[in-house]
Amino acid sequence: MQTVSENACFGGTQGVYTHASSATGTDMTFGLFLPAEAADGPVPVLWYLSGLTCTHDNAMTKAGAQAWAANEGIALVFPDTSPRGEGVADDEAYDLGQGAGFYVNATQKPWAPHFRMWDYVTADLPDLLFNSFALDADRQGITGHSMGGHGALTMAMSLPDRFRSVSAFAPIANPTASDWGRKQLSAYLGDDETKWAAHDATLLMADKGFDGPMLIDTGTKDQFLDLLRPEALAAAIAKRRQQATFRMQPGYDHSYFFVSTFMEDHVAFHADALYA
Repeated sequence: MQTVSENACFGGTQGVYTHASSATGTDMTFGLFLPAEAADGPVPVLWYLSGLTCTHDNAMTKAGAQAWAANEGIALVFPDTSPRGEGVADDEAYDLGQGAGFYVNATQKPWAPHFRMWDYVTADLPDLLFNSFALDADRQGITGHSMGGHGALTMAMSLPDRFRSVSAFAPIANPTASDWGRKQLSAYLGDDETKWAAHDATLLMADKGFDGPMLIDTGTKDQFLDLLRPEALAAAIAKRRQQATFRMQPGYDHSYFFVSTFMEDHVAFHADALYA
């Protein structure tokens, strides 16, 4: 692991680091905010997964999460959204390839050699973090925006013993029934749709649910509502009687203005669970 930068931030440290990833076979970059409390021992961790076209940097610099995390004594992890670099497959479209890993392990050419973002976020990066920094592996929450909200929800429901809480900002909630999903899942996983279900929050809600608190915010003026399909996830939550707060926020769109507006709520929500 190499340090790219470390800056004092709300009494703690905002760092950016690179490392060789065994999951992707590439060098990967991530951001990590450590609150002041990390100097005295392991602190809880909140993962933030970003959306299409983003890197580790977008939420780190736009979401305003560090101020609220510092108040709660919580670390923030900002992974990248895909492998990058020479020899890594890409596509001219913004919603496939580099910047659009969709948090799956690709099985199809040309993506399979490097696009293993599920393993990267759930195994490779955690192994590095918990062996290198003062972080408490027993107190983890996860959140994300758009494609990252999809990743947060699917990982939380698929790894029931790992995360105490999950939230999402405008998640891609039903990708197997959306053009933001069918395109990527078929490219990365192939045409057998039975293999897609493990990466659809609505289907996972029907099948597994989440044994813990859940918070979801989506704007009523989100320009991608038809692609996000929040109504499908809301119906699955209601049918399962899942413990959840599901909010449609009047007037908000898909931007980081929306994310930053409700970031305080989400960090406080996770703090309640991580310190319970």
